[in-house]
Amino acid sequence: MDNLNTHKPGSFYEVFSPDKAKDLWDRFEFVYTPKHGSRLNMAEIELNVLIG
Repeated sequence: MDNLNTHKPGSFYEVFSPDKAKDLWDRFEFVYTPKHGSRLNMAEIELNVLIG
């Protein structure tokens, strides 16, 4: 997931009621990518080595 401002708890509270927003936020586990040197790039490199 990227580091957009829409991926914060406040985004849920802007759209849903407080109870519903809390339920939705607790339902997901957010994993943020680092700003430098994404782990996804490393995984893509590994897959390309295995495939090619």
